[in-house]
Amino acid sequence: MAIAKNTICVWYDRDAEAAARFYAEVFPNSAVRAVRRAPGDYPSGKEGDVLTVDFTVAGIPCIGLNGGPMFKHSEAFSFQISTEDQEETDRYWNAIVGNGGQESACGWCKDKWGVNWQITPRVLVEAMAAGGGEAKRAFAAMMDMRKIDVAAIEAARRG
Repeated sequence: MAIAKNTICVWYDRDAEAAARFYAEVFPNSAVRAVRRAPGDYPSGKEGDVLTVDFTVAGIPCIGLNGGPMFKHSEAFSFQISTEDQEETDRYWNAIVGNGGQESACGWCKDKWGVNWQITPRVLVEAMAAGGGEAKRAFAAMMDMRKIDVAAIEAARRG
């Protein structure tokens, strides 16, 4: 197995394997690559416990570290998943929120392990890139949303 030059390390209390398997089920081009067990006792676990999990999320290499409860996730880090339409947006949003996660604002949600996700329809990104009044209207519409409503963003783009 080739080692990626850059890998995102995501800290979990103890559920890195469960999280990685969930992501692999939900997102295309995602997989659990390897589960590595601790060769000895460590501050938050024992020899033989799952220590790290190599996985990909939408093609991005990650390593889940079961490091214990001392560090918590925040919105300062999130996975941003681009979607093509409302159906895809709903599918990812509902998978995360419906599996013990919670909604936030402007397309953000948090999974049950505390990892933050932005479920971002392509139409919103395109509106922001267009700039001017189109971006301003789409941005204003987004500010009142939790899960992004593609039809509402499209309507805002048109004015």
